[in-house]
Amino acid sequence: MLTFLVRRLVSSVFVLVGVSTMVFFALRLTGDPAALLLQEGNPTQADVQELRRVLDLDKPLPDQYAGFITKAVRGDFGRSFRYRTPALALVLERLPATLELAGAAMAVALLLAFPLGTISAVSRGTAVDFATRTISLLGASLPNFWLGLMLILLFAVRLRWLPASGYGEPRFLILPAITLGTALAGLLARLIRSSLLDILGAEYVRTARAKGLGERAVLIRHALRNALIPVVTVMGLQFGSLLGGSVIVETVFSWPGVGRLIVDSIGLRDYPVVQAGVLLLATFFIVANLAVDLMYAVLDPRISHP
Repeated sequence: MLTFLVRRLVSSVFVLVGVSTMVFFALRLTGDPAALLLQEGNPTQADVQELRRVLDLDKPLPDQYAGFITKAVRGDFGRSFRYRTPALALVLERLPATLELAGAAMAVALLLAFPLGTISAVSRGTAVDFATRTISLLGASLPNFWLGLMLILLFAVRLRWLPASGYGEPRFLILPAITLGTALAGLLARLIRSSLLDILGAEYVRTARAKGLGERAVLIRHALRNALIPVVTVMGLQFGSLLGGSVIVETVFSWPGVGRLIVDSIGLRDYPVVQAGVLLLATFFIVANLAVDLMYAVLDPRISHP
C-alpha cells in the first residue's frame, strides 16, 4: 500500500506540472492583459509598457514560466491583475461555495440514482423498468442551462417557493443542486442497473437464494455491495468534474464559486487567478481519484494495491 501511495504521489506531481504548463502557455495566447486593463483610459504605448513591467509581463516567456513554477511550489500564484489581492486567497474564498454545491449535487444524484437503478434492475423487462430507464435517460440528456432556467421559472417565478439566485441560506442551494445533480443521477442510475443485472445472475447470488435468504437480503448484502465498485469509480471521477464543471450552473444561479471566477478571470485575462483556480481544481480531481482507488479495498477485500 505504501509503495502504491508513493507511486501515485509522484505521478500526481507530474500531472500538476503538466496542467500548470498547459494553462500558463495557453493563457498567453489570449491577449495582453495590460492593454485590456487600460483600455478605458485611452492609454499610450508607454503606459501599456509600464503596466507590463509592473505585472512582470515584459520578461521572456521562459523567464516568466520559471518564476511562476518557483513561486507556485511555495503556494504563491501572484496577485490578481484585476483585484490586486493574492490570487490563491481569492480562489480559496470561492472554494467553499463550489464544494457546497458539488457535495449537494452529488447527494441529489445518489438519492435519485440508487432507487431508480435498483428498481430498474429488479424489474427488468417490465413497464417499471422501461419507465425508470426513460427517466434516467431524460435526466442525463437535459442541458444544465435549460433545466436550471425551467426550475427557476417554475419554482421561483410561478410558485415562489424558492429563490431564483443567491447564496447563503440552505434554500438557495436547492435549485442549483438539483440542476447539477440530475444529469449525474441519470448516468449513475443506468450504471447501477447494468452492474446489478450482471451480479444478480452470478452463481454466488443464486447460491444465496438457494440457502433461503430473502430477496432483500440478497440484494443488499450480496448484489448491491459488489455493484458499487464501478459506481464508486464514476462517482469519484464525476465529483472532480462537478468541481470544475459547474460553471454554467453557477452562472445561471449567480453562485459565487470557483468555476464562475475562473471563467470571469479568463475574460479579464487575469492570469494569476486562472492559474491558481485550475491547479486547485486539478488537485481536488487527483485526490478524488486516489480516494476511489483506496475505497476499492474497502468494498472488495480481494482487491489490493501492490
